[in-house]
Amino acid sequence: MRVYFASDFHLKFTRKKIDAEQHNKIISFLDSLVGNADLLILNGDIFDLWFVWKTVIIKGYFPILKKMADLRESGCRIVFIAGNHDFWFRDFLTGFLDVEVYPENFSETIDGMKIFVSHGDLYTTNDARYKFFRSVIRKKFLKKVFELFHPDFSLAFGKLLSRSSRDRKSHPELERKKEEGLTEFAKKKLNDYDLVVLGHSHSPNLIKYGKGFYANAGDWVAHQSYLKMIDGELELCEYS
Repeated sequence: MRVYFASDFHLKFTRKKIDAEQHNKIISFLDSLVGNADLLILNGDIFDLWFVWKTVIIKGYFPILKKMADLRESGCRIVFIAGNHDFWFRDFLTGFLDVEVYPENFSETIDGMKIFVSHGDLYTTNDARYKFFRSVIRKKFLKKVFELFHPDFSLAFGKLLSRSSRDRKSHPELERKKEEGLTEFAKKKLNDYDLVVLGHSHSPNLIKYGKGFYANAGDWVAHQSYLKMIDGELELCEYS
């Protein structure tokens, strides 16, 4: 099988020039998979903010949604795992685009490899504040409140919740600890799986531990990286 993993596109629904360049690369990457992929696994934070009202979707995401439809029509299966930016789902992706949506993780045996995929935001070791915030923001009543307001107002408020600003700099030590937590989780999970794929840290990795592999597909903010697995052979790539 031809399997591709990508995460952390952080696509914005309104774009500055630098965001447009990133967006165009992502669309070009997805276009290159049409007719050339059997399975695409999108591992969270594809959208910087995702919300679907009963009758409204965010028009700024139309190009990528169209490209996902093209991939499905070409016969490519698409799996979408929720991230820490895109987790409020209705039936649009599943009902209109035939995309499989998983709120926490995805596991399956592919080409003889037992695979576990999760965004990874639950497995860091240095972000207790975020984990508390995560437990609150996913409450159903908050989703209902968000839905009550006009989309323009709700999306403006949603921008304030986003932590993916290009201007926000994390201390290198905090980033190291974040990746450390993901690595330790992956090592433990490899007792039961052949491949563990995470995201969230924006740090591309493909590391062999014992008989298995820990992979992080990286991001499309700084690296334009992705993971591909062709007939069970793994490769970490960068799109150009």
